[in-house]
Amino acid sequence: MNRIDRALTDTRAAGRAALIPFITAGDPDLGTTADLIPELAAAGADIVEIGVPHSDPIAEGPTIQAASFRSLQQKTDLDQILELCSSAREVTDVPLILMGYLNNALARGEERLARDCAAAGIDGLIVADAPYEEAPRLQSACEAHGVHRILLVAPTSTPERVVQIAARSRGFVYCVSTTGVTGERRELPRDLSLMIGRIQRVTSTPVCVGFGISTPEQASAVARLAEGVIVGSALVSRIGSARGPADAVASATEFIRELARAVRTTRR
Repeated sequence: MNRIDRALTDTRAAGRAALIPFITAGDPDLGTTADLIPELAAAGADIVEIGVPHSDPIAEGPTIQAASFRSLQQKTDLDQILELCSSAREVTDVPLILMGYLNNALARGEERLARDCAAAGIDGLIVADAPYEEAPRLQSACEAHGVHRILLVAPTSTPERVVQIAARSRGFVYCVSTTGVTGERRELPRDLSLMIGRIQRVTSTPVCVGFGISTPEQASAVARLAEGVIVGSALVSRIGSARGPADAVASATEFIRELARAVRTTRR
């Protein structure tokens, strides 16, 4: 069983949502990312999403854009990230998701990317700028190598597309909570429960929600509705403002502990 499936089966059985933090690989450096992965898992992360730094991350707001820039200044590349994930498998069994853009897949080759992800112990792949119908070879390659290709549903997705996306997404359906880019927000969308319900009615695949979840209170509110809570910018912001690598790890793990307490005490 894919580790993502196992994790979400376990959290469902426990009557709670999964906590899925996002970090940018190589921010502030690859050594810190290597330290963060097992520490986030120990602090309560059920799945860890790892961003591939990109020069034009169109889905990202200023916080994650800045993290990508810091990582690229360190000349972080995909080979290094795959090696990092492979090494992480020696110390943790937490499910790992790689999040990148279509250029990453095309530059490496879709078959090779899926094969290399599987070899590195990566369980899922998110390609933020590739609608499902535009990358059929990537979809097939991921399925052949046991890597879940996780697809996104946006607030602008039509009912017909929601059905199509949900039918093809593996591991979970990524529900983008709001239009626009990633970033911390003071309030969750008022119609978020309606959007989550619209997806849940057409699929038995878990629904995990990201974009804008910034506080334990918001994480708890989403955990009542969905099978997973994805937190990115609020965590990346703490890493970016840390005084150094050790402080980045300490600040990030403390924040994940707070989020985990909120999510794990919220019953679905």
